[in-house]
Amino acid sequence: MKLTNHGYTFGGVPVTELSKNFGTPLYVYNADVIRKNYHTLKNAFSGVDVHLKYACKALTNINVLKILQQEGAGLDTVSIQEAKMGLRAGFQPNDILYTPNCVSFEEIQEAVSLGLIINIDELSTLERFGNEYGGSVPCCIRLNPHIMAGGNSHISVGHIDSKFGISIYQVPHIKRIVDNLGIHVNGLHMHTGSDILDADVFLRGASLLYEAAKSFEKLEFMDFGSGFKVKYKEGDITTDVNDIGQQIVDSFKKFCLEYGKELQLWFEPGKYIVSNAGHLLVDVNVVKQTTSTVFAGVNSGQNHLLRPMMYDAYHHITNVSNHTGVERIYSIVGYICESDTLGYDRKLNEVRVGDILAISNAGAYGFSMSSNYNSRFRPAEVLIQNQKAVLIRKRETLDDLLQNQIEVDLV
Repeated sequence: MKLTNHGYTFGGVPVTELSKNFGTPLYVYNADVIRKNYHTLKNAFSGVDVHLKYACKALTNINVLKILQQEGAGLDTVSIQEAKMGLRAGFQPNDILYTPNCVSFEEIQEAVSLGLIINIDELSTLERFGNEYGGSVPCCIRLNPHIMAGGNSHISVGHIDSKFGISIYQVPHIKRIVDNLGIHVNGLHMHTGSDILDADVFLRGASLLYEAAKSFEKLEFMDFGSGFKVKYKEGDITTDVNDIGQQIVDSFKKFCLEYGKELQLWFEPGKYIVSNAGHLLVDVNVVKQTTSTVFAGVNSGQNHLLRPMMYDAYHHITNVSNHTGVERIYSIVGYICESDTLGYDRKLNEVRVGDILAISNAGAYGFSMSSNYNSRFRPAEVLIQNQKAVLIRKRETLDDLLQNQIEVDLV
């Protein structure tokens, strides 16, 4: 989002024009930023056969999936529904990694029938998979490296108390199951979490995968997950992907030489690709002053953007309607019957009823985590490409809330 003499623009389109034409609350995504982020990350790992599998749980709008499919990305999915969305968007089954946890075996069987790349993170499931398919269907193994990433237990998934993955210390057990049932293991996978700043976390995990690889002779790829930290506010330290890329590439080349063949290097970024490509535009309903705080109450809340409440996440907020106003301190709160504060004690240009606020870094885990709590409608979504804004999801209506309910005669 850029500030010009005439106000804020996003992707070359005036932000106030977006709110006027499509209403608020409104999710807006910039296709050019999505493409740029994808290629920036891919280029950081040049020198090896790198494959980026977009973690579509971050943002599943089918138009965003189509953009990344056109750019050459694969897809990382965690449910059969996400995988089917990917197929609908044009991804080939062998471009889709399916990494579920705690699902029924019937869902895994469906993923096999669709031809997806299967990633297994639990010993009993691996055993059942081997009994069902033997070596006829290859699978990847998700390992838990017992590494705390990002310094936040909410977004770290590779620590010892995590539900994700099979412990790195259980590789001998995995090996016994694989050998006894003739399972074809074609990949090893890890994902430690989000907001990783330096290469050390990846390299520590990589060294564990490299050691585990000695037990599997038919590997085709190694998946290092993701977790690259993005910028949320001025002064934020972010992941230097070029520095990390060079160190991992050097490490991976050395491993492949020792392993005896060149493997593919996989990552599964989500937030890095779409976070800064999206904004949530909201309208100010009330400005309420109490004995201690001035609240700017907006027509949105945790039902549309859960991250501030769930993860204590920071999202920069800008008053796009009054960029010349005197700066004052506000707490931006939602219209949900909960304490849904989107931003505490923020310095904004004077906020008035009717002003439009833009919440930044809303491209990742914004709409995809939204809900109909309080029977509120989920927002519309707009995509900007070639400096033109197009509607890619209609705003919900009361009929949408009622469409799956069945009214019965009550006695």
